[in-house]
Amino acid sequence: MARTTHPGACPLDCPDTCVWQLTVEDGRAVALRGDRDHPFTRGALCGKVNRYLDAVNGPDRLTTPYVRTGPKGAGRVAYRPASWAEAVDRVAAGLRASIERDGPEAVLPYYFAGTMGHVQGWTMGQRLFAHLGASRLDTTICTGAARAALRSIYGGSVGFEPESIVAARLIVLWGANPLATNLHLWPFVQQARERGAYLVTIDPLRTDTAARSDEHLAPLPGTDAALALGLMRHVRDAGAADEEWLAAHTVGWPELSARLDEWPVERAAAECGLPVEVLRRLGDRIATTRPTAVRVGLGLQRHRGAGQALRAICALPLVTGDFRYPGGGALVSTGGHHPIDEDPVVRPPGMPAPPARSVNMSRLATVLTGEADPPVTSLVVFNANPAATAPDQNRLLAGLRRTDLFTVVLEQRWTDTCDYADVVLPATMQPEHLDLHSSYGHHYTTLNLPVTRAPGEALPNTEIFRRIAAALGLDHPRFSDSDEDLARQLLAGTPVTFEELRERTYARTTGVPVGAAPFAAGGFRTPDGRARLHDPALARLGVDPLPGHTPPAEAADPELARRFPLVLLAPAGRFLMNSTFASLPWHARRTGPPRVHLHPDDAAARGLADGDAVRVHNDRGAFLAAVALDEATRPGLAFTYKAYWARLSPGRSTVNAVTAVRDTDLGEAPTFHDCRVEVAPVPAELLVPEPPADTATVPAPAAPAEATAVPAG
Repeated sequence: MARTTHPGACPLDCPDTCVWQLTVEDGRAVALRGDRDHPFTRGALCGKVNRYLDAVNGPDRLTTPYVRTGPKGAGRVAYRPASWAEAVDRVAAGLRASIERDGPEAVLPYYFAGTMGHVQGWTMGQRLFAHLGASRLDTTICTGAARAALRSIYGGSVGFEPESIVAARLIVLWGANPLATNLHLWPFVQQARERGAYLVTIDPLRTDTAARSDEHLAPLPGTDAALALGLMRHVRDAGAADEEWLAAHTVGWPELSARLDEWPVERAAAECGLPVEVLRRLGDRIATTRPTAVRVGLGLQRHRGAGQALRAICALPLVTGDFRYPGGGALVSTGGHHPIDEDPVVRPPGMPAPPARSVNMSRLATVLTGEADPPVTSLVVFNANPAATAPDQNRLLAGLRRTDLFTVVLEQRWTDTCDYADVVLPATMQPEHLDLHSSYGHHYTTLNLPVTRAPGEALPNTEIFRRIAAALGLDHPRFSDSDEDLARQLLAGTPVTFEELRERTYARTTGVPVGAAPFAAGGFRTPDGRARLHDPALARLGVDPLPGHTPPAEAADPELARRFPLVLLAPAGRFLMNSTFASLPWHARRTGPPRVHLHPDDAAARGLADGDAVRVHNDRGAFLAAVALDEATRPGLAFTYKAYWARLSPGRSTVNAVTAVRDTDLGEAPTFHDCRVEVAPVPAELLVPEPPADTATVPAPAAPAEATAVPAG
């Protein structure tokens, strides 16, 4: 058979948005490699995506619709195959019943970054639900706090040009572990080091990246704002504040400077659990080194004070004037640089979209168990697996079990959430559909075209929603837009056309040149172009208008610490992408079974040895894991990898059984890392998971994971 090779884009929730080359034979993907010509990703694929074809070609792909015939939560045995006509009719009937009984806001779409594609992820489904007047989803679960903080201080999710980091003389990776979660930034960091740059990683855990850095600071979880305030105070007292640049391009420096009087390095060090001399030494480096680049990760925003922490960290390079220079400043996300605007595509002119309430996706457990008025009685899940990824898992599953809740799931394979659906609809994967991808880690936009056959009767999300709209009797012409139409609408107003992307796959679309300093002369996304060190709009929301330190809710609670003495972090693993690959044998073997990593002192205090079975618990719930002795953490701090599936885990529970539904100070985002637990021994046989009722998705027995430090999320 003839082989052909086609370009495409990795669809996963990662800042790198790799371009790949896919080899196809007889309509089937047979090989995958990175595109060596891409300016940012340069031909490499991460350890997760190297085996992406295991997912595409896996025997567990969903190939036909299913309808429920047994109790919710019983597994795939409670379902039977159905035709598309029957399945879509059931969906329409369920949605119609909710609307007629409780109004359109009783319908809730629930989606996120199972694909980061604009077409398959963020347009046609949202268009349908906006037209219905369904509840709108506030997509807070990953970057809600960061988006709010960046909007407050910079006017949007913008920062230094990532390829310019090669020009930095000091690089601070703050809560970032690029070796696991931003792999293609690492060669640029290494290039800067070859030119003499000094690399510092700030992370409570000694990650792979921290171990390869020149210096590692391990503050207590949730104390990043205190550290940033102490460093700013030291820089100011050293006479290194760039007063000229601050006066020209920021507002609020006098007020922030007065706030810094409250934050001598001694106070900051005590709050962070770090030696004073460590803060002074880093403060001296920052004060004397231009340019300094601060690359901020997303894991540090998952505690109560996350918004203020992001504001404080992002204020630091404003004080030093580092945005003057290529390779200087701060970067959390490049998302705000991209010109694609989804809003007019989701709600096109002339297409009715009634006003509706907004529902915070991070509160799904409480929304489904009594918080919502009117109640949510229809739930449509796509590009997400909330039974595995949302907080307060036990309460969430109780909500999903409600007999009056009609649930539809669009999926590629049978997940935890499918166990609670009334209808499961088979969705295509990336080589099988058209999509358009921008990035939150670089400045390129990529077109992905379908090049392989979908298995069985699987359909793109867009086509599934077109069929649901038709079954509901909705005949607006905008529901007839093809995927190419949607891509063209998304590209309207950008500097690139669909034809150009079809010809060359990707293009730089942000208008920021490689190596530029986009904010050297100000021009932030605020109304006056100045960064806001003092934001009066926050005061109107009851939030401190100046960057400050909000202690974590649980980690800093002395009463809770007496009952649950361990602070638990749940970062990302090297071989799992959120919950996407958790059922695949190779990924499961490389990740290993669930473990809770304890400092040897904490294990010894509890009489625990490496490999012992334990129950990790608090008042919300518990999960089972094996102990891993690990000096990558400090005493009093434990960690476990996120993204396991409950149906494949011992005790059918995961780390989200112990996480809370609680909002951050800005952005109403979740607080996964603001969590206290205790561990207690259990019989070893409890660590053997019960096989799910269907065996098609059971991975091969997990071998011990290779010894690597934990990623920072």
